[in-house]
Amino acid sequence: MRVALHTKVHADRVAAYEAAHREVPTELTDAIRAAGATSWTIWRSGTDLFHVLDCADYGRLLAELAKLPVNVAWQARMAELLDVVHDYSEAGSEAGLPVVWELP
Repeated sequence: MRVALHTKVHADRVAAYEAAHREVPTELTDAIRAAGATSWTIWRSGTDLFHVLDCADYGRLLAELAKLPVNVAWQARMAELLDVVHDYSEAGSEAGLPVVWELP
């Protein structure tokens, strides 16, 4: 399944957010892949972040990552940088953006 997410970085933390993503721990990327993700790309426009990820089951991916210390630490780090966080919102696995149109 393909999931699109929209998050926001604090305006004064953009550089720190980008720096953090230049050094994502290998243990975390391995865990994301093991949880079923095959790709994840993040784009930034100002403070708006747009994510597109492909995975077998987004809800399962979040559930598997939630229990891993490397992800818990990463989420704590991101919480300091983000205005809008998608992973642990009340919407849970339904946090993705709705599809409006796709090229047939």
